[in-house]
Amino acid sequence: MTQRISVGGLQVSQLLFDFVNQQALPKTGIEQANFWASFEDLISRFSPRNNALLAKREAMQQQIDDWHNANDYQFSNYKSFLQSIDYLLPDCEDFTISTSDVDNEMATMAGPQLVVPVMNSRFALNAANARWGSLYDALYGTDAISSDNGAEVGSTYNKIRGDLVIAKGREFLDSACSLSQGSHTDVIAYAIENGQLKVVLESGQSTTLADKTQLIGFNGEENSPTVILFNNNGMHIEIVIDKSSQIGNDDKAGVSDIILESALTTIMDCEDSVAAVDAEDKVVVYENWLGLMQGNLTEEITKHGKSFIRSLNSDRQYKGINDQELSLKGRSLMFVRNVGHLMTNPAIIDAHGNEIPEGILDGVVTSLISLHDLNGNSEFKNSSTGSIYIVKPKMHGPEEVGFANDLFNAVEDMLGLNRHTIKMGIMDEERRTTVNLKHCIYAAKERVVFINTGFLDRTGDEIHTSMEAGPMIRKGEMKSAAWIGAYENWNVDIGLKCGLSGRAQIGKGMWAIPDQMANMLNAKIAHPQSGANTAWVPSPTAATLHALHYHQVDVFEEQRTIKQRSLASIDDILSIPVESNPRWTADEIEQELENNAQGLLGYVVRWVDAGIGCSKVPDINNVGLMEDRATLRISSQHMANWLRHGICTKEQVMAVLKKMALVVDQQNSSDPTYQAMADDFDNNIAFQAAYELVFDGCAQPSGYTEPVLHKRRLALKAQ
Repeated sequence: MTQRISVGGLQVSQLLFDFVNQQALPKTGIEQANFWASFEDLISRFSPRNNALLAKREAMQQQIDDWHNANDYQFSNYKSFLQSIDYLLPDCEDFTISTSDVDNEMATMAGPQLVVPVMNSRFALNAANARWGSLYDALYGTDAISSDNGAEVGSTYNKIRGDLVIAKGREFLDSACSLSQGSHTDVIAYAIENGQLKVVLESGQSTTLADKTQLIGFNGEENSPTVILFNNNGMHIEIVIDKSSQIGNDDKAGVSDIILESALTTIMDCEDSVAAVDAEDKVVVYENWLGLMQGNLTEEITKHGKSFIRSLNSDRQYKGINDQELSLKGRSLMFVRNVGHLMTNPAIIDAHGNEIPEGILDGVVTSLISLHDLNGNSEFKNSSTGSIYIVKPKMHGPEEVGFANDLFNAVEDMLGLNRHTIKMGIMDEERRTTVNLKHCIYAAKERVVFINTGFLDRTGDEIHTSMEAGPMIRKGEMKSAAWIGAYENWNVDIGLKCGLSGRAQIGKGMWAIPDQMANMLNAKIAHPQSGANTAWVPSPTAATLHALHYHQVDVFEEQRTIKQRSLASIDDILSIPVESNPRWTADEIEQELENNAQGLLGYVVRWVDAGIGCSKVPDINNVGLMEDRATLRISSQHMANWLRHGICTKEQVMAVLKKMALVVDQQNSSDPTYQAMADDFDNNIAFQAAYELVFDGCAQPSGYTEPVLHKRRLALKAQ
């Protein structure tokens, strides 16, 4: 049983109460009694509004379901109907956001963004420290370099592979920091002379940078620098020279590595990538965020039999070309992603005996913790401008964004912060937000710093919103459907139209296959080319490789060009991806069901049994995919949709779930703590969660998986 303490009319978990009072409040200047009294008042004012917005979601969904069931689909009639119920609002007047005090990392720079579960301290530290990464390591350790012809990765250094890495590094330098004559491949010496780069080639010829302004700093002596610092497209590059190292000793210029500025920003996630269902879990989440804001988060790491303590990286120091000291931030600029409006959490019970909305809990506690950064209670600085950055997910339309904006106003008042200190990231991942994106940005126009597309959740909502319209196309065909291309362009178009360029981030989604970096390098350049000044990556290594794309593409120049094009078609966005005349064979139906069921079970069993919210889960072909609740939402909703429209039967789906449970059990057989689902289907909590997500999928609010997952995880923890 949860131990609770009465605080005014609230019943607060003892764990949370002690954390706030003993760890979060000290050094913030806020008195304990004032904090809890203000918190209770905020809860009483905002909980009813939160609940009313959720009721409106459900009522609007019911209207859409009823319309599909009562009408033959014709697009013009459908669009008119959506307008009549205020699902699709008329265009609002043009405006430009007025967000101020935004850090350069999200306003004037373009680069990768990591998303990690803040509940995992090791992942959080790795991500925060991923501001800089070794290009040599990223190339050598991944399939970005082919293993053919003797270039495989082994237990010891493979010089054949190393030479390919070095050649790739020199190729990058020629592209990003080209010389006025010759190639970096032919360099035998680098030096600084009269504030310029002096380069000696194998031919004996001396040359310098084609663009002399790219050289901005160095370390060591001018005639024998140890680090040379460049800037290209706003991103920094280090050439590291160390002839005493194994790599540098074998390099004619003594270059031992190329270090790239990589993850400019990181989203420390309290939402989709974590499994936090009660006060115990929430305190772990908040403790790690506090450690990041106080700069004292550490984790003991053991590698190759040796242990060491990992902590946050210090800033990087250089000698500037202008004879002044130069300092660059050593850590990624951190957002914290709160949960959305849907879920409640038992950490606090209100005066009426109800769990409070978890989004309100997150908004207050993560902002309180962020005061430690603003107050200088750390040797490090997250925001150089005195801002708090919160990403707000899963909001449906401008009224919900306006609610979050009002909530942040109240939190600022509660914590004694200036108005708009808290900045908002709006995730464009729900259909009603997409089609009213301009209104949504307007609702937070003084604090918005981020919008992005999230194909996975957006697809889940696409299916659920039109559940009654007919059977959806196969999951693999979604990316080529008319709505998705228009949606991706629309997000950029509207963001630019509202003045986000140079003031805020326009983001793109995750590369979900962390072991396929060669494919990522080929595909993900499309994100900066699309006008997005950030895009999500699954690891620090991926961040370093994706950083290459921002040296190839000047995103802000791309944005200037994109501003001139016509807006994407709202009619395309509203087109429903149904198969009007399904002719799938029995084998195709079975294949689709198996793919969905295996992914669903592989994720659910880790979430429910192990409390892991995001991990690399093997798919049906044993390819590791980064899975979170968004992918689960698609799989469960797709199966529910096909069941609803008779593409498959309940008996068929049940048989597939049991068949795929055996596959997932085998994939996890090396884990001694794993509880096999097939041992007892009727009583295995994870299997029953998957069953409920599919067979009750039509009834899940907006198709979300959280209600079922939380219920089942709490049941398992109660055991």
